[in-house]
Amino acid sequence: MTPIDPARHYVHLAADGTSTAVPGGDAFWALPATALDRYGQGWLVSEFECIADWPMWEMHPGGDEFVYLLGGRVTMILEVDRRREQTELSGRAAMVIPRGVWHTASVLVPSRMLFVTRGIGTQHRKA
Repeated sequence: MTPIDPARHYVHLAADGTSTAVPGGDAFWALPATALDRYGQGWLVSEFECIADWPMWEMHPGGDEFVYLLGGRVTMILEVDRRREQTELSGRAAMVIPRGVWHTASVLVPSRMLFVTRGIGTQHRKA
């Protein structure tokens, strides 16, 4: 068994119960659309260092998203019923972003975050 560095690799959890480590970061996002669609069918576990506010809003219609702050401090901003709701996470904390809810983050101090996302149909818009 080879250890996985979550800062360099993502893990795809498929619906059939199998998991696969895949290169993360730019290498993942540069994959062809067909590959990204395949990974969107399952759950993607990814880790990011966040040093600035997110430049985009995102929304995942295929499932809830589990957001785990491993360290730091961020304010998660959710758009619910056309209103913005804010939840501050600090230290080690987690929350679930409901399916179909637009969200972004304001990074208060450099932070490390882990995400478990069902990516199928994910949408983005500028913050």
